[in-house]
Amino acid sequence: MTDEKKKVLSYIDEKADVIIDTSDKIWDFAELSLREFKSGELYAQVLKEEGFEVEHPFCGIETAFRASYGSGKPVIGILAEYDALTGLSQVAGQQSREELVSNGNGHGCGHNLLGAGSMAAAFAIKHYLEEKGEGSGKVILYGCPGEEGAATKAFMARDGVFKECDAALTWHPGTENQVTSGTCNTCIQTEYKFTGVASHAAGAPEQGRSALDAVELMNIGVQFLREHMPDTARIHYSITDAGGDSPNVVQPRAQVLYMVRSIWAKEALALQERVDRIALAASMMTDTTMEKKFIDGCSNTVPNKVLEKLLWENFSQVEMPEYTEEEIAYAQALCDSVEMKDNKLPGDFTEDSEELYEFVDKASEHGTKAINDFLIPYFYSEHPRMGSTDVGDVSWLVPTAQINTATYPSKAPGHSWQNVSCGRTSIAHKAMLMAGKVLAAAAVDLMEKPEVLQAARDEYEAKMKRYGGYFCPVPEGAVPVVPGEKM
Repeated sequence: MTDEKKKVLSYIDEKADVIIDTSDKIWDFAELSLREFKSGELYAQVLKEEGFEVEHPFCGIETAFRASYGSGKPVIGILAEYDALTGLSQVAGQQSREELVSNGNGHGCGHNLLGAGSMAAAFAIKHYLEEKGEGSGKVILYGCPGEEGAATKAFMARDGVFKECDAALTWHPGTENQVTSGTCNTCIQTEYKFTGVASHAAGAPEQGRSALDAVELMNIGVQFLREHMPDTARIHYSITDAGGDSPNVVQPRAQVLYMVRSIWAKEALALQERVDRIALAASMMTDTTMEKKFIDGCSNTVPNKVLEKLLWENFSQVEMPEYTEEEIAYAQALCDSVEMKDNKLPGDFTEDSEELYEFVDKASEHGTKAINDFLIPYFYSEHPRMGSTDVGDVSWLVPTAQINTATYPSKAPGHSWQNVSCGRTSIAHKAMLMAGKVLAAAAVDLMEKPEVLQAARDEYEAKMKRYGGYFCPVPEGAVPVVPGEKM
């Protein structure tokens, strides 16, 4: 790593108190998707104080923001998230389950760290641009709320927001240090509301029209659909309103939430149309009316080998955190608290190469220590993971890549109280600052090496041609919906 780049990254250490304080305050707020009012205000305030030009709200989303600095090309986008999860309130730093607030929220996915670590990268890139002078490039930090239940990046992508960037970088808290490759599933959420006619179920059943019957028939229809969809597709549902508690009343209302997944957005959209037709048929069979409401949708990710390799090269040059005996003991206690310990490797790979063997050999060390304090070798893959992320929609508009850092003990499950407990400790802070440094270092290279940026763009363009372009899962006119709000 060059001395110039080291100076840029040392700026993150200079700003560590501000970055950590922001992360901890977001942890304290623990606000749910699209309700991150305090979190969005805090970011807007901190970024303005640091000399960024801030738009908040942004893109018609009250809790979103866009913070920019610089001018000219290239334009590097950094993605931030900051929403929490329900039912995961936890006292920080504890080795056992202890709610901070009864039935409260908690950052079980580490988005308090994600947002602050991305902000750290934006700080360092801004410092670099200040040294370089006017016209040397621009950094944009996108505050993307509601990842857990609203997929706002997809709404922003539908509106073309990320097209202003030449590349986008992000990261996610986790249990390992690695560059993320491969793809994931497209996901579409739709809510169906059926309305019927209430009636006495014994005295006048012929006058009733059961909305609950419609929901049940829809579910049965979808069960039969499962035999006739791709193996990689998934359909999940949850009855959000069963119509009431009285069995002797024909339920006049019922509501069900569906989630349709498939690797490619085009396939998911086609499968969604079939589910829509089943819902309509269920309403016809029960003589009820049906309304549907789009909740959210996000696309699979498009991996970019050029950007991923650049991230890994910089990752390998950034020093890994050192941990105290107390930190290791705490991490081990959290590992011991996990009932189900699953250390399987990420995915079934069919490739046969030295890079794969090196990847598997090092990745197999995952979980052999309380904290994974090593970098997993880079291995490019287009293998799909079954989860979904709205980072995917960004990757369909601009070359995009991301990393993970070990903010949590090696055996900590995703969306767990263990993550919440650790997310406000020095273990998480160290990995968060490291993530900011890796992203910032890669961004500096993109600004100083136009040939690398062009190679990333060429790879992106080739894949767009091969895949047929972006099929946005978010329809025109749809707006982000607060999770849990009924029609």
